[in-house]
Amino acid sequence: MPESPHDVHMSADAFRRHGRAVIDWIADYLENIEQHPVQSPVKPNHVRAQLPAHPPERGESFEAMLRDVNEIILPGLTHWQSPSFFGFFPANTSYPSILGELLSAGLGVQGMLWATSPACTELETHVLDWVVDLLDLPREFLSTSEGGGVIQDTASSATLCAMLAARECATGGATNDRGTDGTLTVYTSRQTHSSIEKAATIAGIGRVNLRLIEVDERFAMEPEKLRQAVRADRRAGKMPAFVCATVGTTSSNAIDPVRAIGEICREEKLWLHVDAAMSGTAALCPEFRHIHDGLELADSYCFNPHKWMFTNFDCDCFFVRDRAALVRALSILPEYLRNTATESGHVIDYRDWQIPLGRRFRALKLWFVIRHYGAEGLRELVREHLALAREFADWVRESKSYDLITDPPLNLVCLRHVEGDRRTRAILEAINDSGRAFLTHTKLNDRYVIRVSIGGTRTRRPHVEALRGQLSDLA
Repeated sequence: MPESPHDVHMSADAFRRHGRAVIDWIADYLENIEQHPVQSPVKPNHVRAQLPAHPPERGESFEAMLRDVNEIILPGLTHWQSPSFFGFFPANTSYPSILGELLSAGLGVQGMLWATSPACTELETHVLDWVVDLLDLPREFLSTSEGGGVIQDTASSATLCAMLAARECATGGATNDRGTDGTLTVYTSRQTHSSIEKAATIAGIGRVNLRLIEVDERFAMEPEKLRQAVRADRRAGKMPAFVCATVGTTSSNAIDPVRAIGEICREEKLWLHVDAAMSGTAALCPEFRHIHDGLELADSYCFNPHKWMFTNFDCDCFFVRDRAALVRALSILPEYLRNTATESGHVIDYRDWQIPLGRRFRALKLWFVIRHYGAEGLRELVREHLALAREFADWVRESKSYDLITDPPLNLVCLRHVEGDRRTRAILEAINDSGRAFLTHTKLNDRYVIRVSIGGTRTRRPHVEALRGQLSDLA
């Protein structure tokens, strides 16, 4: 119940007490997460059926809320932090990241303008410069250049912002004033994430003007096919504007040839955006920085620390070569946002680098993660995952029951049963139903394929070996 009949707010003492309980709950949950089935076994509407039809008229105790988390919410969760979660992509968190998120929530600041919380902006700018160093990204992405970095919620938002900037560069700002006329075209490979298609629809370019470029036997974009598509569109009176290259596609982890694509974009005067949502983290390790070969030719780049760099969702690092181009595309300044700092031209207002106006203090959790692990600690964890993926792929190669679909460049292994789609699907479903691991699938060359994504914060050799044992038993 509320602490007194005259004050419905939670008191500071109660907050301290309940806060300690929540921290203990999270620590216990993560320590004991392997006791839960990885995929939630509940049926549709199971959770809602246990919730009251109407909100409470009188406030309830925090103990009651936490009890319902245990009894109603927890059984309805698929445990993304389980070390046996191998589906989709790593959705990592870590204790320092959680604490950074908690501190951000407690401060409750709005970082839309430098003036609304200078530390929120300046820490973000500084941490993004650190990331440039950590991944050895082009110097043009540093805030001390004409470019810079910003934290977006997801790679989908980063892609949309990049496409909008490309649209305005191609039309000299005309589309912001008058809308699109149907002549703009954008390009990506057939294996690229669906966020490109969504961005094209939101940006007013339209699906009909999205060109899906063919891929090679490794499922990477064929640069010459891109060149042919661009020139064909020019001959047809279209206005090519934007290309997205992918470093680590969702289905197969394919790495597009960024250098060759970038050279074409320079020749054709097209904006090149590089999406390395999960795989960019591998560049923490110098021996894997070849994945970014040619990145100096890109106009923008993004990757997600929330997918493999032990930072909880949401946290996408988005960099641009020319921040003025991004700001021109996205900036609107009503009177109520005008202030002396903005008008001085000496500060960054991140509201001009994103779709929404408001923004959270996301930099805190990334700052905490980098400071806690250090570059050396981050590299050690990434190398462990990459080694486990290589060993797992070697086992698939030697297996008489499974085929390795493509040589994995990083931490995603794609395989299928030699007997075909039906058997492959049955094996995936049996593993997920067991609750001991969780896998997802894709289709490559129209064949049903199991994806094994290795990169969870707590994933270690025994967990990968246990999955291998399940696959062997079901073969």
